[in-house]
Amino acid sequence: MNFQYLKFQDFLHPRPAPKGIDVQCKLQHFALITYAIDPIRFKDFIPPRFKLDTIQYQGQEKALMSVVPFIDVDFTSAVYPFPKFQMGQTNYRVYVIDQETQERCVWFIGTTLDSWTLIVPRHLWQLPWHPAVFDFNCQQDSEGFYSQYKMQTQSEWASAELHLMQSAEDNWTYPGFPDLETHLVYLTHPLAGFYHRRDGKLGTYRVWHDRLQPRPAKLHHARFELLARMNLVSFEDQLQPYSVLIEPVNEFTIYLPPTVLE
Repeated sequence: MNFQYLKFQDFLHPRPAPKGIDVQCKLQHFALITYAIDPIRFKDFIPPRFKLDTIQYQGQEKALMSVVPFIDVDFTSAVYPFPKFQMGQTNYRVYVIDQETQERCVWFIGTTLDSWTLIVPRHLWQLPWHPAVFDFNCQQDSEGFYSQYKMQTQSEWASAELHLMQSAEDNWTYPGFPDLETHLVYLTHPLAGFYHRRDGKLGTYRVWHDRLQPRPAKLHHARFELLARMNLVSFEDQLQPYSVLIEPVNEFTIYLPPTVLE
């Protein structure tokens, strides 16, 4: 499969004006740990409306899935004066194409969140979000590279351990993509997410952000209980990710409430 070129200029657009209960937040210690996975492993839980956005990797067709940990900081209303919250979060997402619109987007397997505010997305909106306790231990050098990035998550649904390191010598790698920009558009710029709600219905919500500016890093250790339990990536294979990226901080707008599609 020859992957088409993707250009940020075709995907960047001004921020839609927030209203109502829309939220803005900064995502600190934003990391993308991506794995190349046999598409057959996803056959049972992604609806027919979506197709996996696959690449050719090591001579085989592969789907890509990212584990995305970060700390929500300055999480607050995008419209009204409101208290600001801080919480650890990790998203587990698969890159797909919505066959109704042809939009590149992500399928959320689920999310862990370290906050009492979980009651709103989990119970009111039925999102597949799960309680967790996070511990981040991150240190950056004078140039902003991560001399240490450690994250631990305690969760019945998805406990996790992660240790990354980063330096100016870490190189970009993007096998399966024609160039770096295509790779980054694919990994960092899906603005729509879909998921199975906790009641089984199909749900979606949208975000907006400017072009992200991550840099490559190296994985020293990872143990994602969810990926092993779902038979997506074994503990052994989790030590060999497709790619690792980190951005110290970025800013997102989240358009709420989520939409129920069916």
